[in-house]
Amino acid sequence: MKLIISIVHSDDADQVMLALRERGFPSTKISTTGGFLREGNASILIGIDEEKVDEVLQIIRQNCHTRTEYVNPLPPVMEPGELYMPNPIEVQVGGATIFVLDVVRHERF
Repeated sequence: MKLIISIVHSDDADQVMLALRERGFPSTKISTTGGFLREGNASILIGIDEEKVDEVLQIIRQNCHTRTEYVNPLPPVMEPGELYMPNPIEVQVGGATIFVLDVVRHERF
């Protein structure tokens, strides 16, 4: 048995959960925050038999998309009276970070 932990952008999380449910894969979503931009993410936990891991990974790939956003960087520490006009920077967000772990023991009550 394997445990798949998939960290996806919050905009993609509901679509991933729906696609997993439609294919019969139970999953649990935990809302999380983190990363460079402190954006909303979702950690999706999926317990699955080893032979179905590739199928689950394909579902995640099909439903998570990278996108480009423009953000304003944090201003540097400045002296009072100085003016700082930041230029937006382009960053890639979205996609998925996936961990596949071995499950030593599994119990269902």
